[in-house]
Amino acid sequence: QVQLVESGGGLVQPGGSLRLSCAASGFSFSDYGMNWYRQAPGKEREWVSFISNGGARRTYTGSVKGRFTISRDNDKDTVYLQMNVLKPDDTAVYFCNVYWRGLDWWGQGTQVTVSS
Repeated sequence: QVQLVESGGGLVQPGGSLRLSCAASGFSFSDYGMNWYRQAPGKEREWVSFISNGGARRTYTGSVKGRFTISRDNDKDTVYLQMNVLKPDDTAVYFCNVYWRGLDWWGQGTQVTVSS
């Protein structure tokens, strides 16, 4: 059974930074690309970033390019999202995701609130 457990969210002032983590289990982590998504109140879930299984390919949605960095540690079965220069519009619940055996798997999410 796939398990994804996000952590690292919190309340931060505009311009601040947070580092999210997602610990994975139940599948061969190093064989799969991983995604981060987010869902703001009253909005649909949106894709934020992707990292390939080996980490060589990384992509970002336009609104976070240059501010967010995705990374992974295949020895620890963990994917990270370093978020810098945070803005109020980044406020959302952040989820990690893997597409495994024909299904999308999600963690429970971690809340990020950017406010002064």
